[in-house]
Amino acid sequence: MKKNQKKTPDVPDRQYFFPAQIIEYFIEEGKESLKITNLAQFILSFMAGAFIAFGALGSVLLSMEVHTPGPFNLLAGVGFAIGYAMIFLSGSILFTEINVLLPTYILQSKFWISKNVLRFWGICYIGNFLGALFVGLLLNLSGSLDKEFYEGLLKFMEKKMEFTERGTWGWFQVLFSGILANWLIGIAAVLATAARDVMGKIFGILLPVIIFEAGNFQHAVANMGYFSISVLEGFEYSWYEFILLNLIPASIGNLIGGGILVSLLLSFAFKDDIDEDIVKDDDETDKISDKVHK
Repeated sequence: MKKNQKKTPDVPDRQYFFPAQIIEYFIEEGKESLKITNLAQFILSFMAGAFIAFGALGSVLLSMEVHTPGPFNLLAGVGFAIGYAMIFLSGSILFTEINVLLPTYILQSKFWISKNVLRFWGICYIGNFLGALFVGLLLNLSGSLDKEFYEGLLKFMEKKMEFTERGTWGWFQVLFSGILANWLIGIAAVLATAARDVMGKIFGILLPVIIFEAGNFQHAVANMGYFSISVLEGFEYSWYEFILLNLIPASIGNLIGGGILVSLLLSFAFKDDIDEDIVKDDDETDKISDKVHK
C-alpha cells in the first residue's frame, strides 16, 4: 500500500429495513396469517391476550409506590412494553397488530374484505379476550399479589374508565383515544419490523409504547388485560360499563388508527417502491385459505 493512501473503512451492513420492505413484510404476514387453521389462529390469539395481561401486570408492578408522574409513566410504559415484546417475538396474534397487517394486505392486493378476513378478525378478538381473562383467573387463584398491587391496579382502571362519567362525549373521547393508541402501536410494529436484531426490535417496541401508556390512550386489548386482572377482585366497574362504554369505542378507534393512519398512509406513500410480485392479486391465497377452513 502506498504511503499516503488511506484505507477505506469497512461499511457495516444496514441495521434496518426500508419502509417499502416493511410494507412488503406486512403484506406477506397478512397473507400467511389467513392460511393457518382456525385453531392455530385462536391459540396464537389466546397467547397474545395472555401476554398483554402480563404486560398490564408488569406496568402496575414496576410503577407501584411511584408518585412522581414522569418516572411513573416511564416505568408503566416499560412494564407494558414487556408484554408487547413477548407477543411480537413469539409470533402471537394481537388484534391491534392485525389492524395494521390485514388492511395492508387488503389495500395492496384485493381491495375487498373476504369472509376469511372477517372470521380471522373475530377469532383474534375473542382469543385475545379469553387469554387475558385466563391470566386474570390464574393470578386471582394464585394469591401472589398483595393489597398494594390491587391499589395500584385500581389507579390504572380509574384512568381507563374516567371517560364513562362524561356521557356521550366520553364515549367518543374513548374512540378518539383509541385512534391515537393504535397509531402508536402500529408504529411500534413498523419499528420492530424495521429492526434486524432482537434488541433493535425491543427498543422499537418500547419507544411508542411508553408514549401510549403515558398518554392513557385506549388500547382495546390492553384494557382487556387490566380489566381481566381486576374483575375478579370485585372492583366497582361492571361488565356493562367496560364493554359498552370502553371496549367497543376503543376497538373502533383502534381499527381506524391502525388501518388508516398506519396501513393506508404508508401503503400509498410507498406504493411505487413495493415489489409487484408481492402486491399482485393472488387467487391461490383464497383457494388455500378456503380449503384450510373447511
